[in-house]
Amino acid sequence: MYKQVHRYLAAITPERPIVLREMEQYAKEHGFPIIGPLVGRLLYQMALSIRAKRVLELGSGYGYSAVWFAMAMGKSGKIICTDTDRANRTMAMEYIARSGVKSDIDFRVGDAIKVASRLRGPFDIILNDIDKKDYPRTIELAATRLRKGGLFITDNLIWSGRVTDKKPDLTTRRIIEFTSMLYQDKRFFTTVLPIRDGVGLAIRL
Repeated sequence: MYKQVHRYLAAITPERPIVLREMEQYAKEHGFPIIGPLVGRLLYQMALSIRAKRVLELGSGYGYSAVWFAMAMGKSGKIICTDTDRANRTMAMEYIARSGVKSDIDFRVGDAIKVASRLRGPFDIILNDIDKKDYPRTIELAATRLRKGGLFITDNLIWSGRVTDKKPDLTTRRIIEFTSMLYQDKRFFTTVLPIRDGVGLAIRL
């Protein structure tokens, strides 16, 4: 049933600009994990809803989520992207240039947590999509760099249903640990949305 609902939502979702469609096709052909259009629209909507101007991405891949954020924020937006692969940065900047978005995008190559630890807030949104084993380490980072009312958005919290396994592997256990920690952290109010692979939406109180 869940897969049928996902296919329905994917089919009814409006067409995206050509650059986003090309990025989606690249992901499909190369098995590259991106948030996809369902979550992309959520990012756009959340950025609009809080009038975001400053976004930090922990794990940016080749820039798919950054394009969604930039479309929402326009020329007043500032996005700091991070990824360990310099080739992803090169690809991202090419896609971003072709997309025509006007936000200021600063793409930094390196470990996302190390890069972010050197940055000062406040940010309006922090997107978390790094190595899942490191998820628990991102909570304190986000809590100390988000403005009040800012959003901490985390991908893959359903993890293809593996979070329900009786004997979850290490990566899955870290996702479960992160989700539990985030729900219990009084600095945030958290909801997990069951779209695509599960999106954590936490507001900084």
